[in-house]
Amino acid sequence: MSDFKKVTDTVSVSPQIGKADIDAAKDAGFKLIINNRPDGEEGGQPKNDDLAAYAADKGLKWATIPVVGGQLTFESIEMMAMALKDADGPVLAYCRSGTRSCTLWSLAQALTGAMETPDILAHAAKAGYDVSGMAPTLDHLKQLHHG
Repeated sequence: MSDFKKVTDTVSVSPQIGKADIDAAKDAGFKLIINNRPDGEEGGQPKNDDLAAYAADKGLKWATIPVVGGQLTFESIEMMAMALKDADGPVLAYCRSGTRSCTLWSLAQALTGAMETPDILAHAAKAGYDVSGMAPTLDHLKQLHHG
């Protein structure tokens, strides 16, 4: 059973997905899947290349932006921002629980100035993720790149 959590009209996040979830994502109209999980993080976890190939067979685009839990880098935030910007339709991002993906989405929104901090926090909360502890970082990223 797919556990896609809608963050915005164009972005959803999810815990670990499998082939059935890719089918569900295709049926739901997603155009891009972003994997925020490194291979081998957990026993039995599907391999990125296997899922990416399956998604490609289904006509879905795939991006891999692996983030080791608790080790977000500026580069991964930039990569997430670019993937979201270049997406030609709804995006599904996943990791082990969905939290990393929602966090990366939040930071990418701040970095690009796409959304104000209170709106970022509200969208994340509506999807079931509390990123309020990142508010100062979100404000800083927005000011860093947008004065």
